[in-house]
This record gives sequence, structure tokens and C-alpha cells, in this order.
Amino acid sequence: MIRTFSRLVLSALFVSLSAAAFAAGWTYTDGSGQTVTLDAPPARIIASQDAAAGLIPLGIRPVGIYADSPVADAKALQGLDLTGITIIGEAWGEIDIEKAAALEPDLIIAEYWPVSQEWSGGNKLTGPDSPFSTLAPITGVTVGDSIIAVVEEYEELAQSLGADLAKPEIAAEKARFETSREAFSAAVADKPDLTAMAVFAGNDALYVATPVGSSELSDFRAWGLDIIVPDAVDQHGYFENISWENADKYQPDLLMLDNRTSTQLQIAQAQPTWTLMKAAAAGAVTEWPAYWLRNYGAYAGALDKLTAAIQATDADLSE
Repeated sequence: MIRTFSRLVLSALFVSLSAAAFAAGWTYTDGSGQTVTLDAPPARIIASQDAAAGLIPLGIRPVGIYADSPVADAKALQGLDLTGITIIGEAWGEIDIEKAAALEPDLIIAEYWPVSQEWSGGNKLTGPDSPFSTLAPITGVTVGDSIIAVVEEYEELAQSLGADLAKPEIAAEKARFETSREAFSAAVADKPDLTAMAVFAGNDALYVATPVGSSELSDFRAWGLDIIVPDAVDQHGYFENISWENADKYQPDLLMLDNRTSTQLQIAQAQPTWTLMKAAAAGAVTEWPAYWLRNYGAYAGALDKLTAAIQATDADLSE
């Protein structure tokens, strides 16, 4: 009888411990359809620059970050405290694999881009056959039709990693964003005939962005801004490439210039045909926060700049 009771106690204890171990596990299903399951919530995370920008404001600090450019130039990382975080890459698709391995990551958090069907850094870096992908599972947020959806997915991911979303500073940033969004919507409503166009100025061509695949441009359109949609997007799915000789194919009232690099306006103004666009000739040019917004604080700041530009723009310029 005593032995039977002891066996029952041990069995109950085993079941309890097994349940606790199971409960301590971590599972995440990403937009590519892949499910990652770990024995415990990951503590040592390597993040892409955009994933870091989504997670750090929520209290999740990676041990390593790989960026698409020198960190000092990475728009997504500006204003974030990177103290104690190892930078393992500062060019698109390139990392120091030895540095990455030394960090002993439990998880690599990147972003899935459904238009190009690849993870942050490109398939060479984050594809299934890359050395990087052998260090830890790769998963993360899907870049979709809205920055709001992206931020909310980061909130869910961060909470699963142990973040406390009830912190007052998180609520304050969201409230600041809501105020900025209301001001933006009001400015657009005041100028219903205004048209805008998002572009990247290359030395070889003018690249006109489609809102499809650009979460922030999709948001702006949803909030009322009339953004020109190019009619001949290239095979990559993000831009129409227009030779500088034909820079005036479209005539917006406001030009939004990709602000991921500081030389965009300089490159554009060096082209003799830049001012064939009436907006360029009139100086109706503002910044486009291209593809990098990942938290409410950064979004609020970008919206404030765009709102001011809309308020200052002549809505009849393109006529």
C-alpha cells in the first residue's frame, strides 16, 4: 500500500513537472507558415535592424543586431539605446558569422517580406541553406499592408518573449502616435485634391514606389492621402523604374523622397530633368520614411513631418 501510494505520488509529480516543462516552452508561427517551437522562451536573440526597432521599445533587447547599412545611417535604429548589443553586420546580406556564432543565439528574429518571399537580409543570408540559419531558427513578423499591423504583431511577439506591455512609456508612445495620426488625417481632409508620389532617386533612374508592399504608403492611402500608383512595376514588385529623361511621366503635387540615405535630395537635384516635375521645381519635396518604421514613436515623428509638408503644399500644383 505504501509502495502504491509512493508510485502514485511520483507519477503525479512527474506529470506535474512535465506539464510545467511543456508550459515553459515557446511557439511562434510566422507569416511564411513556419512554426518554431523551443523548449523555453528564447533569451539570446539576434535581430535584424527592423526587428530590433520593433522589439527594443517594448523592452526586448537582442544580444546581436545585423543591419542593412552602417548602424549610424540605419534609420530604423536611430534614437534606440544599443548599449551592450553586438553588431554582427552593417551591409545588406552580410554578417560576421563568427561573431554571430559566438553570441550563441537561441533565436534569430527577422522579417518576412511576402512580395519578394524572403527574410531580412535576403535569401543568401537567411535562406535555409545559409550558415547563418544553422545557428538558430529564423522567424519573425510579416511585413504586410499596414505599419499598425506590423507594430501590433511585434507587441504579440514581445509579449510572448516576456515583455510587459502595460508600462506607461509604451502607452505614452501609442497616444503620441494617435495624436499625430489625427493631425495627418485632418491635413489630408483639408486638401482632398492633393496628390503625392513616393520615389527613390538613383543615379541611373527615378524609382517610383507602389503602395503595394509598402506598409506605410498603404497606411497613408487608407487615411486619405491620394498616392500615385505606378503602372509598370518591375519584377521585384516595389518600384517602377523610369529613366531620368522621362522623369515627368507622373505629376504629383507633393514628392516624398526616400529618406533611408542622406544623399537622396543631392542625387535628385543633380539630374537636369528633376525639375520637369512641377513639385520638384516648386520645392514641394518631403521625406518618405521608406520601409523602416517599426514602432509608434518613430511613426509619430514621421507623420508630423509629412503633415507639415501637406499643409504647406499647393494642392493645385499638378494641374
